Amino acid sequence: MSLRDAQGHAVSTSAHDALAASEQALWRMMSFYGTPVDDLDAAIAADPGWLLPRVMKAGFLLGLTEPSLAGDGRATLAGAAPLAARANERERAHFGAVQRVAQGDWRGASAAWEDILLAHPRDALALQWALLFDFYRGDARSLRERVARVLPQWSGDEPLHPYVLGLHAFGLEESHLYAEAEDAGRRALAGRAQVPWAIHAVAHVMEMQGRHDEGGRWMSQWRPHWGEGNGFAGHLGWHEALFALESLDHDAALAAFDRYLNPAATEITLQRVDAASLLWRLQLHGADVGARWQGLLGNWKLDAAEAGLSAFNDVHALIAMIGASEVGRAETWATTTLAAAEGASGWNREVMRDIGAPLLRGLLAFATGDFDGAAETLYRVRPISARLGGSHAQRDVIDQTLLAAAARGSNKSAGRALLNERLLARPRTPLAEWWTRSLDISSGP
Repeated sequence: MSLRDAQGHAVSTSAHDALAASEQALWRMMSFYGTPVDDLDAAIAADPGWLLPRVMKAGFLLGLTEPSLAGDGRATLAGAAPLAARANERERAHFGAVQRVAQGDWRGASAAWEDILLAHPRDALALQWALLFDFYRGDARSLRERVARVLPQWSGDEPLHPYVLGLHAFGLEESHLYAEAEDAGRRALAGRAQVPWAIHAVAHVMEMQGRHDEGGRWMSQWRPHWGEGNGFAGHLGWHEALFALESLDHDAALAAFDRYLNPAATEITLQRVDAASLLWRLQLHGADVGARWQGLLGNWKLDAAEAGLSAFNDVHALIAMIGASEVGRAETWATTTLAAAEGASGWNREVMRDIGAPLLRGLLAFATGDFDGAAETLYRVRPISARLGGSHAQRDVIDQTLLAAAARGSNKSAGRALLNERLLARPRTPLAEWWTRSLDISSGP
């Protein structure tokens, strides 16, 4: 009996249990409720000869950009290879895309998933993964347009439609289409589906527009959908802390850190990156973060085997070392991660050469008190920093460090220029006023 998935695609299995488990895994990938590994293992057990669940498992593990899981992801993918012959064309195309991820070819993987979407615009797995690697590559245009090309093919009453709409909202926000993004995010949340990504997209809109009080209320309102039992809680807790930081409420920001980004809650590098970013901003703003740096680093395995997979992650690891006053270790890490990236291939090597290396130099200059050198280096890398990956809000750590370097050194002009840019984009928040005073420049009219 030929089976089809919930979106109408033919699948290369006749096992209903395998199909049901794989679809549950896809929902987990899109909702962040639980990890999909157990579901995918159940699908594999129900039909050991079906390619797709093994590809989904490998893609999930590799997509975390977690060095400790990359080997398992590659091994799972290698084990899937003999099953490709009995899979259909769409499933084999997914296998090829994940192979590109394993090779470090993130751009090629996104292109391969786009080919799937052209033929199968309702393939939610291809959409989810393509957008993940658009995000990792800082490709805002693809984040927006990729969903726009398929959204009309999705009916509003389909169970996964709110999740697709949430993806659309984030792509709009990263393209500075804030009103459209907020509308899409709120529509995704209007039904019964729990869609943390849509909560996240609206939080980004409020962050970029300086709506910090409203943003804090937004996070509280939707906490039942993200605060417990959801793998996205750490990142959304980070957003809650950013709203507190904008009002200079360091105690509230630290409370969010302690609740959502403490060492026990941070299990993978993506979570530790948020923890490092938050502590760094707090420290730049003059807050006392206590022993939290040591707690973060004590739970973060950082050696040569962990370096070179993601420039975004490696830069944040350096920030954590500098924040903990381990400058010598940071200098060694910079050398290690540059060498690891150079010895690899694909996207990360290019990004580390062009963006990661100057960022590492600028941060180390800041750490050693060369604030003018740091300001000059960071100012020059800002225009091309999107390729480092992450969101505008995440990459704002570069601007925050540049402002601090300008305030502590003599390059006030760079700080003034950046502050002017910020004040045209968002209201004059307490944090903006603090930077104005730190830079010792007039706050203007």
